[in-house]
Amino acid sequence: MVNEARIKKNLKNLAFPRLSGTEFELKAFNKVMEEVENLNLEFEIQPFTFSSFYSRIYPKIAFLSGSLILLLFYLNIIMMISFVLILILFCIVMASLILTRKPEKIQFIKKFNSQNLLVKINSKSNEKDNNDRIVMFMSHLDSKGQRFTINTRIRMIKLWISSSTFLAVVIIYKLFISMEFEIIFYVIGLFPLIINMYATIIILLNTTDNSSVGAVDNASGIVCNLELLNYFSIPKNRLTNYNMWFLFTGAEECGTMGIRHFYNNLENLDFNKSIIFNFESIANHVYLFPGENDVDHIKEVDHLLLNNNRNLQISHYITSRVLGTHSDGGFLGDKGLQGWGVGEVEAYAYMHTPNDTIDKIDTKVLKNLCLVLIDTLKEHDSNFTKNKK
Repeated sequence: MVNEARIKKNLKNLAFPRLSGTEFELKAFNKVMEEVENLNLEFEIQPFTFSSFYSRIYPKIAFLSGSLILLLFYLNIIMMISFVLILILFCIVMASLILTRKPEKIQFIKKFNSQNLLVKINSKSNEKDNNDRIVMFMSHLDSKGQRFTINTRIRMIKLWISSSTFLAVVIIYKLFISMEFEIIFYVIGLFPLIINMYATIIILLNTTDNSSVGAVDNASGIVCNLELLNYFSIPKNRLTNYNMWFLFTGAEECGTMGIRHFYNNLENLDFNKSIIFNFESIANHVYLFPGENDVDHIKEVDHLLLNNNRNLQISHYITSRVLGTHSDGGFLGDKGLQGWGVGEVEAYAYMHTPNDTIDKIDTKVLKNLCLVLIDTLKEHDSNFTKNKK
């Protein structure tokens, strides 16, 4: 059965700073591996190397270059020199874009080592037809601290995008449409230019460190994953029509490197038959971050989750992901896998800070969430069996 005491114990054991690619992330990996070994389950280790360029350096290059290009167009002085500088900056941005199309392939600046852990549990029936029909629970092992909170970083990115757009429109009018009123457009453009530079400076000043114990982000997700693994490791508790995968990824906080490695080595999985749950920071509330989710079995599971019998309030949180934000669930959603991120919006206020501590988490909520997921999957599995007959 789902055990709140075990949830608390695992949460306490895993709530320590564990920056991607460090000995601390490896320590968290070893603790999870030990829990899996205690259940006498087979598992797969997926080691990989990665660079921090995509997550920590590339965004600063892109935002700074974009701001400087806009500034040079705005100033419109010594055009030949400006043209050369703009061309250089544009080439830097394009080269970075090309490099980061496959960020997991980048192996320069400084390389780090990490690893995923994958546990596979067969269905009760163990039929071959179930081999491409899976339920997968995911959670990332690493944590990070940053100078500015997630909310602040998202605000700065949105501010940069909106000010850049407005400034670009002003520049186009100033240079090509109403040159006789150039001085007016210089004045109009000054305000978005100042805002854009302010947002750029905040983005540049942001740093990544090992200061957060990552209790909510994402020890809460790891313990949910482990608790469900405990439950479904018992043969009588397994599903009849679905194999189950439990994935613990490394280096999520450094550009989703673990899930990219997992996806690049994925075989024989029908995306339209999958059900994916990505645990991503749960403290006191539960939100579902849905993907496209346009297939019938996903719609049924969604209905069962929202109308659960455990008095657990679950809400959909519909949002377009902001440029520069990454998550394992978002990456797989972009690839067409069906499912949900499971997390909490309120936790954004202190995630990636030293305030992300165990006292923020209500373990009763974590226990109830696990029970709701078990109830939902068992009812859906039962309905699936009836529909096959």
